[in-house]
Amino acid sequence: MDAAPTIFDRAKLLASEFAARAAVHDRDGSFPFENFNQLSEAGLLALTVPAALGGSGVGALDAARIIGMFGKADPSTALVLSMHYIQHLVMARSTRWPGRLSRKLARETVEGVALINALRVEPDLGSPSRGGLPATIARRTETGWRLSGRKIYSTGAPILKWYAVWAKTDEPAARVGLFLVPAGLPGTRIIETWDHLGLRASGSHDIIFDDVVFPLGHEIDVRKPDDWRVPDFTQATVHAIFVAAIYDGVARAARDWLVEFLNSRVPSNLGASLATLPRAQEIVGAIEARLAVNTRLIESFAGEFDDGVPLSASESNIIKLTVTNNAVAVVEDALSLASNHGLTRANPLERHYRDVLCGRVHTPQDDATRINAGRLALGL
Repeated sequence: MDAAPTIFDRAKLLASEFAARAAVHDRDGSFPFENFNQLSEAGLLALTVPAALGGSGVGALDAARIIGMFGKADPSTALVLSMHYIQHLVMARSTRWPGRLSRKLARETVEGVALINALRVEPDLGSPSRGGLPATIARRTETGWRLSGRKIYSTGAPILKWYAVWAKTDEPAARVGLFLVPAGLPGTRIIETWDHLGLRASGSHDIIFDDVVFPLGHEIDVRKPDDWRVPDFTQATVHAIFVAAIYDGVARAARDWLVEFLNSRVPSNLGASLATLPRAQEIVGAIEARLAVNTRLIESFAGEFDDGVPLSASESNIIKLTVTNNAVAVVEDALSLASNHGLTRANPLERHYRDVLCGRVHTPQDDATRINAGRLALGL
C-alpha cells in the first residue's frame, strides 16, 4: 500500500504548476487566485494552524521549507502565503489574541480559502518598525468600532478574508494595536496601485477604510504606544525566517536556470559548453557556497525557534539580512555569466533578478538591522 503523500510531496506537485504560470502572472500583474484554491484543496493553507484545531500544526522549520519551495516557483504566491502562516503561528502562541477569534479563523482556513494578513504600512507613516503612530483611527461606539484610514502595500489584498489592521484609538490617551476587520465591509475599498518592479503578482494594493463598522471584541492587541517598544517575539522571528526563505527560493530558481544555460549553450568558437570554462565553474561554486550558508542559517535558526531555544530579535534580523543579500548576490553572479541572455524577458533570470531585489526593502531593512546590532554591541 502506498504511503499517503506528505505536506512536502503535495507542495512539490503544486510548486511545479505554480512555476509554469508564474511568468504570465508576472507579465500581467495578475493575482494567482487559482494557486490559493489549490493550496486550500491540498490542505496547505492550514499548515501552521494547530493540529488540535484541524491544521497540520507545523512549526517554523517545516513552514520555511514549504515557503522556500513556493518562493522558488512563484515568490508572489509565497509572500502572500508566508504572511498568512505568520499570523496563524502568532495566534497559536500568543496570550493576547482572543481565543474565540483565533479558533474561528483557524476553522475557516481549514475549511476553505480564508487568508489573513496584517495591514501596517501607511503613506505618511511608512513602515511602523521605524516608529511613529498610525494615522488610521479606530473609534469605539456603543454598537461597534468605526475605522478610518489608508493602508499601502497590503499584500494579498485581492484574496484576503481578514485584515489585522494597525491603528490607534481616538481616546484622550491614544492606544495603538491590531484590530481584526472582515474584508468587504461597507466603506472598504481596494485601490489597485501595485505596479512594481518585482513580486508583481502579490496584489499588494492600497486598502482604504472609510468609517468602516466592525464588531466590538475584535481588538486583537491594543496597548499604550510605549508598550510596543519591544516587538512581538514570534511575529518578528518567523517574519525574518520566512522572508529569508522566499528570497533564498528565488536564488535557487536562478541557479537552476543558470546551470541549464551553461550546460546547453555551446558557442561555435569554444566547441564545448560554457560549463567547461573555469570562470563559469568558479562562479557557480561561489553560488553554491552562498546557498549552502543560507540553508544552514534558515534551518538552524528555525529549528532552534521550534525547540524553544532563547533567540534575539537582533539575531533574527541579521539572518534575514544575510540570507537576502546572499540571494541577491547569487542572481547577480548568474547574470554576470548569462550576460544579455539573462536580461532578456523571454528568460526567467530577468524575472528572478527583479523579484530578488525586493528582499532588501522588506522589514527589517538592512540599515536598521545594522544600526541596531551596532548599538547593542556598543552598549547604547
